Amino acid sequence: MTQAIAPPNLSNNAPEDKLLWTSADLELLPDNGNRYEIIDGELYVTRAPHWKHQTTCGNFYFELKAWSKITGLGYAAVGAGIIFGNKDDVIPDVVWVSKEKYEALIDDAGHLLGTPDIAIEVLSAGTDNEKRDREVKLKLYSSQGALEYWIADWRENKLQIYRRENGILKLDMTLFVSDTLTSPLLPEFSCPLSQIFE
Repeated sequence: MTQAIAPPNLSNNAPEDKLLWTSADLELLPDNGNRYEIIDGELYVTRAPHWKHQTTCGNFYFELKAWSKITGLGYAAVGAGIIFGNKDDVIPDVVWVSKEKYEALIDDAGHLLGTPDIAIEVLSAGTDNEKRDREVKLKLYSSQGALEYWIADWRENKLQIYRRENGILKLDMTLFVSDTLTSPLLPEFSCPLSQIFE
């Protein structure tokens, strides 16, 4: 479940009708197990996800990490923080970053200061959560230059793959549990979706 919270900073030069959260505001929030993200100055709070959500994330991570270890072409991470700017600070479920891009993006605090090659979100229940992943984050990752964005629905055993085309992310294909996942970004990577949604 996602909920909105009013920002603490009332003097941040935002229009009177829209007060914006910043990355600095995240430091003031409690460490209580919730996930806090800021997109376009709006705070999103998500509670601990369903077990199946987490195992789906773990399966994506495992497959991408194993392939990356063999090829040496990049790195996978679960719940990596990405800071696009003062008003956009997110935590995708899983990311994959090429080796070259990683070296340029990682900061001393262990956050990415830019876009991973692939961002993956696993849907959580609720209209607000789905809207955040299908609309708000799609727009953010598209505007920030992600090459691919994968949206996984473990309830329906379905994966939507958005790929960059003419400067924006567009839905390229929808895969189901009987299909095999591949990507032009990951040479010779091949994973039956049944292994992701097991």
